[in-house]
Formats: sequence, structure tokens, C-alpha cells
Amino acid sequence: MTQSAFITGCQGLVLSANERQFLRDSDPWGFILFGRNIDSPDQVRALVSAMRDCVGREDAPVLIDQEGGRVQRLRPPHWASYPAAAYYGQLEEQSAGEGRKVARIGARLMACDLLALGITVDCLPVLDVPVENTTKAIGDRAYGTTPDGVAALGRAVADSMLSGGVLPVIKHIPGHGRAVVDSHFELPRVSSSLVDLLAHDFAAFKPLADFPLGMTAHVVFEAIDPDNPATLSSTVISTIIRDEIGFHGLLMSDDISMGALQTDMADRTSSAIRAGCDMVLHCNGLMDEMQSVAANVPKLDGVALERANKALNAKPEPDGIDLDELRKEFSALLSLVDWEA
Repeated sequence: MTQSAFITGCQGLVLSANERQFLRDSDPWGFILFGRNIDSPDQVRALVSAMRDCVGREDAPVLIDQEGGRVQRLRPPHWASYPAAAYYGQLEEQSAGEGRKVARIGARLMACDLLALGITVDCLPVLDVPVENTTKAIGDRAYGTTPDGVAALGRAVADSMLSGGVLPVIKHIPGHGRAVVDSHFELPRVSSSLVDLLAHDFAAFKPLADFPLGMTAHVVFEAIDPDNPATLSSTVISTIIRDEIGFHGLLMSDDISMGALQTDMADRTSSAIRAGCDMVLHCNGLMDEMQSVAANVPKLDGVALERANKALNAKPEPDGIDLDELRKEFSALLSLVDWEA
């Protein structure tokens, strides 16, 4: 059966009979886990295995948002806490190279946590470059306030994640840093000039355009397409993401169920594909929405299939590390400064 161009979640800690049948019938390319799906290591491993069994693919990607700080689905007591991205940025400002060093260690440890559960894709790094008075939806998820600083730390994290055998996803391309409202609930509109966007927002993504997976931003850039958010804009995707930034990997939408998008699920799904997204991401686990997404995405084919396969092939075997020693080193480095889990 040919895979369908979407990634989906589920409602709880185990798959229901209806979810199993849906996954068998629709054959999504991959899956995503949230806090509602997480209890214990054994439970997560069983859920991941059940998802893959439904589609008959042991290499079916399983995604999670494990950034650190506010956004980490795996938490104590079973998993360690990790700092938010801004913490690494502050360290880098204090001592050049130190933030990148600690960020690399943190990412390598997170990759270990994920791979032990069968999770193979982490939706990080966040490459959004915030400005003053923007929404806290990004906030301390950003690595800094300059494109160069964000890109340098993002590269350190993404490279380290890959070395641990987990694929990173650069997000939210081409930039969510100027949004003044939270796209989980409202549609952000950015009125900045193209000159400013090129120099600030988009510039952080260009140095990481070689990575194989990217996620769009539900943000309207009025200077480029005043009518559609980037996720649904063929102009933004073709002229900015593909041409200007130079990203030619697999492009997935941000969560298609978010409040920033106002049309029905069928329309927003088909619009994202028409605009140039290779893959639609749906996260809330609601069956009626999942069915609508599945009914309105194509089978993976052509360039999108090539990009999907290239992404999977880019995931190396993890390099060898002394995990206990690395955790000790990370704890010692964190103890030198204040940070909040």
C-alpha cells in the first residue's frame, strides 16, 4: 500500500480499535506523540510499536516535540528535564562556544532518550528570531535574538541530534519570530518589509537549509502574500522557502488543526498540499479531523516521495558515547548557572 502524505497522532496511551483500523486503512507516513500519549517507557515503546505494526513499516517515522523548557513531552520521573533554548543562548553570550558545547550535549542526551523509545524524529531546532513585543508562544524557545546566533546554536543542536540517530526538523520556516499573537489560537500577520524579513527572520534558516526536514509557520507575511499564511501560500513556499532560503527537503505543515487556520479541515489540508507542502501534520488525535485529513491528502509520489525517502536515509546509526559520563558532564555544566525546568 502506498503511504499517504500526512503525519497523525492518537488520543491516549494505547490505540483504540477504531484508531488501529484507521491507521491500517489510511497508511500515514508517520506519527506524532504528545503528553497525552506518554506515561512510562514501556508504555511508550508499546504504543510506538503498535503504530508501526498498523502500517507494516518498522521504519515509519515517529515524531515528538522534545525541545526542553516548556516544550518537552518526556518529563520526570522517567526522563530528565532539559533547559529551554534561550538558556543555551545566554551561555553563548557569556562565553563564546560554551552555549554550543552544552547545547550539543543536551541534544545528544535527548536523542538517547528518544531512540530508546523508538522515536526517530525530534521537532527541533526552533530557528525563529524574536523581536520585541512578540508573542510568548516562541519566547524562551528561541536560541537568541540574532540570525547568526540562532543559526549557530540551531546547527549545533541539529548536528548533535543527528549524531544520536534522530532526525531534527527545522521550524517554523520561514520564521515565527515577529508574530504578536499565538498561532495555536489566532492567525499572526507580519507587516514588516521584505528587506527586513530577508535580513532578520529568513536569514536564520539559510545556514540550515541542507537538513532534510522542515516545518512551516502559520504566519501571514503581508509583503509577500497578504492573503495566506506561509503554510497555505504557494508564493511563500516557492519564492522564499524553496528559492530564497534554499530548503529542498521534505516540508511538512505545522499542525493543521491549529486555530490560526480558519477554514474546514478538508480545505486547509488540500490547500497546504496545493501550496507546496509535501506533508500535512495533524496533532490533536480527533478521529473526525484525522479522517478528513486522510481523505484530502495524496499518496506520496514524485518529488515528495523522493524527499521523504531522502530524509529517512539521512538518519545515521548513533555514534558511540559513554552515556553515564555524558550525563554527569551535562549535570555539572548545568549546576554552574541557574535555570528552570
